[in-house]
Amino acid sequence: MSEVVAPSLKDPRIRTEFVEANGLRFEVDQCGKSDKLVLCLHGFPEHSFSWRFQLPLFADLGYEAWAPNLRGYGQSSKPEAQGAYAIEELMEDVAQLIDASGAREVTLVAHDWGAVIAWYFAIRQVRPLKKLIICNVPHPQAMQQKFNLAQLKKSWYIFFFQIPGLAEFLMSRNNGAALGGMMRSSAVDKRHFGDEVGEVYRRNAMQPGALTAMVNYYRALVRGGGAKRQRALGFPKIETPTLMVWGEDDVALTKETTYGTDQYVRHLTMRYLPRVSHWVQQEQPEIVNAMMKAFLADEAVPQLQWRAELVLDGAGADIDQTN
Repeated sequence: MSEVVAPSLKDPRIRTEFVEANGLRFEVDQCGKSDKLVLCLHGFPEHSFSWRFQLPLFADLGYEAWAPNLRGYGQSSKPEAQGAYAIEELMEDVAQLIDASGAREVTLVAHDWGAVIAWYFAIRQVRPLKKLIICNVPHPQAMQQKFNLAQLKKSWYIFFFQIPGLAEFLMSRNNGAALGGMMRSSAVDKRHFGDEVGEVYRRNAMQPGALTAMVNYYRALVRGGGAKRQRALGFPKIETPTLMVWGEDDVALTKETTYGTDQYVRHLTMRYLPRVSHWVQQEQPEIVNAMMKAFLADEAVPQLQWRAELVLDGAGADIDQTN
């Protein structure tokens, strides 16, 4: 199978290894060497490549950073059955990847679907975590409490994904061109979403079996009963210190779904970024990295006043922003 990411797009410090865990083979981008692990979980329709700006940072801070392609993505195993994508299986993948690393200390960093897994992983205390960093996905119970008409409209695609075969057919049209351009079209600042980046995600999604695997995450959570099973177990308060970084211009999730998160996380730091999209750690890596760096060092996480050269439909817009 050919590589999804061209070597020229990778920081030369990032190496790719294959790790056996939970009966599957995972393609894992790795950077640094340490017995302290930062494990980065990507989202839909992404790839370990989405952490390209963070892995070298974590290595420079003295961690070993791993960004696996989750099951169904990249060159990781792609089980065919919908049930293989149950949230319990996904949590076990993370647990066994941690075990395989041999790390004595683990911080979990996650975005989008990876953050869904990370929330449940921390709630269920599957393995001890030093810290938790969440990007643009609400705590499941906080979201449930704030789920309103505005969020229902944004969540249309989840219901669309439940229809067998239709999602795969439509997303694969024109050789997956729409998926390749999705991040750029929904980003506010488009600098980090050039054609070569879109091509990574298009090629990733168009691998045999990949599209079905990707939407099976949603099907297993909704139709497969994963969300219902987790609700039945309850939501004890997370004791792990947690940083949430939230791009406010999220096409899929309303800011309101983050309200009340402190009811479920004892030590919560929340940072909102106005005029930043769902793809927060890729869109504004300098700002997000500064927040992550401070959080990992037990320093005050900056509430940044910043200026960014935003690219809107190809035109520059110099905008003052205060968080």
